[in-house]
Amino acid sequence: MPTYVYRGRSLRTNESVMGERFATSPQALAALLRREQIAPSSIREKKAPGFNFSFKKKVSQKEVAIFTRQFSVMLGAGLPLIQALDAIGSQHPNKEFKSVLEQIKGDVESGTTLSAAMARHPGVFDTLYTNMIAAGESGGILETILQRLSVFIEKIVKLKGALKSALIYPSTILTIAVGVVAVILWKVVPVFRTLYEGFDVDLPLLTRVVIAMSEIVERFMIPIVILLGLLAFGFKSYYKTDKGRHVVDKAILRIPVIGEVIRKIGIARFTRTLATLLSSGVPILEGLEVTARTAGNAILEDVILEVRQRIEAGGNMADPMRQSNFFPPMVIQMVSVGESTGEIDAMLTKVADYYEEEVDTVMANLMTLLEPILMVFLGVVVGGIVIAMYLPLFKLIQVLSGG
Repeated sequence: MPTYVYRGRSLRTNESVMGERFATSPQALAALLRREQIAPSSIREKKAPGFNFSFKKKVSQKEVAIFTRQFSVMLGAGLPLIQALDAIGSQHPNKEFKSVLEQIKGDVESGTTLSAAMARHPGVFDTLYTNMIAAGESGGILETILQRLSVFIEKIVKLKGALKSALIYPSTILTIAVGVVAVILWKVVPVFRTLYEGFDVDLPLLTRVVIAMSEIVERFMIPIVILLGLLAFGFKSYYKTDKGRHVVDKAILRIPVIGEVIRKIGIARFTRTLATLLSSGVPILEGLEVTARTAGNAILEDVILEVRQRIEAGGNMADPMRQSNFFPPMVIQMVSVGESTGEIDAMLTKVADYYEEEVDTVMANLMTLLEPILMVFLGVVVGGIVIAMYLPLFKLIQVLSGG
């Protein structure tokens, strides 16, 4: 029986908890922790000590979305479950996904439910996916659930793509800028410095600053690289802790523009996930627990768990959402109307649609604005260094021509 490492929050004391347990699957452990009044935020299998080099191609969410849509179409056409799995798996280009589908097919043939078979592969099919499949199996609406899942995953992939676009472009430009400046300071500026040292010329302040920076880079290049590596490793390790996640995620939400984009993506993902679960027949308490684990932000995760506690105690969703200061008034009003009319899933879907469109608009405007700003920044930095190096040449030419 495998050992799983879990993190979560006690519903009694609201304190963070972590530990290790034996269990047959992540879902079995999650059910056990829920009975102990613990809301798990992450469950992963404990790996054996030592190095584990793997060259397997991972299964992307896009591939899962395509599989889900194909699976839905085949079942809708009247193809038996086993035959549909075999048809998709036998022709799949990703060998890792093909192996997973073959194992699921074998488990289903031996009498295991589809949801339980998929739950044995948490790296491909997460808790949300398997919970919805289980709801589809029990309600006899597996084809409908698969259709909803495919749409849901496609929208989540689109949201993640929008976030990556917002982060990759500026980080790439900044990395190039830092690399170009480092090479200039390391290799080009010392040539000018040697030239100017042979002449008795007073250097401008800008030139002296650039030369001083060049000397620092020359002397401490290796220690600087090592220090940056250690800082990156330390940040990554700190972010893995519960306190680190809360501190960093809270700080990110406070960043102008970017923080607001992250907030809107979080709201869109939360409302879309919960709406999909509720419309598929998953109970609201279980849906909120699954949604919290897939929130992607520690602050939003705390809010969702607080909402779950209030509902479990007989309260509603709108009040704890309002007290959290995470959600805009429009979202809270929509949720309140959904609760009073009994159409909470429909209202959450409308909120998700609205914020996904908002994210698309903001991203388009942000990329349009960032491109010229970053180009100007790169030009000013590199151009400033070049000007600083050539300024003394004009004075040196005057001195030489006067002599």
